[in-house]
Amino acid sequence: MSHSLPHPAQAVLFDLDGTLVDSYGDLCNALNRLEAECGNDPTPHDVMRPYVSLGAMKMICIAFDVEFNKDNPRLQSLWKQLLRFYKEDIASLSTLFPGMSEVLDYLRSSGIRWGIVTNKSEGLSRQLLDALEVYPPEGCVVGGDTLPAKKPEPEPLLHACRILGADPEKTIYVGDDPRDIMAGKSAGMATVAAGYGYYMPDNPPDFWEADRIIDNPVELIEILLG
Repeated sequence: MSHSLPHPAQAVLFDLDGTLVDSYGDLCNALNRLEAECGNDPTPHDVMRPYVSLGAMKMICIAFDVEFNKDNPRLQSLWKQLLRFYKEDIASLSTLFPGMSEVLDYLRSSGIRWGIVTNKSEGLSRQLLDALEVYPPEGCVVGGDTLPAKKPEPEPLLHACRILGADPEKTIYVGDDPRDIMAGKSAGMATVAAGYGYYMPDNPPDFWEADRIIDNPVELIEILLG
């Protein structure tokens, strides 16, 4: 069911990778380092890009042809090493998506609160944002390990609203994965799908039942203007 977009909006929450920040290059570099250490050929970045929103563990499963099982000791070992590599070089290639700086400037000038809700760990999220000199108001960065629950559960989004002092029904959540839209809907928020993000080609945003789809971050300003 479509949700009417709030006007004026009190807050906008963003997913991080594939929505706010174009970060796949550094994640893929870390994966390539891991592959090299294991004697494997590197997976091209453009091949891995659609899988980035699924998380580092799923990226490893694709690249190493390993079945996804969090209890698999080999997968756990590879995952920890990948995160070490990523932490060492987190922002060589990562940038805000084109137009996102203008969006954040508009939010600041309009008095619209904003924050980040991601399934990436809070520590890595803050490290990446610090490297890019992006600082959400009230330090509102809710990671996948901030609470016991993570997306597609609504709790992280509701927690972000509490930090910002925003009404969920007057908040918009923007994300590039079906779980983002599910979480936003469950939290009672309006949802916007980032059509420029990292989703799988066989499951594009048209299928997610978001309230709006944007192909460029700047389109979010038009939505906020009503």
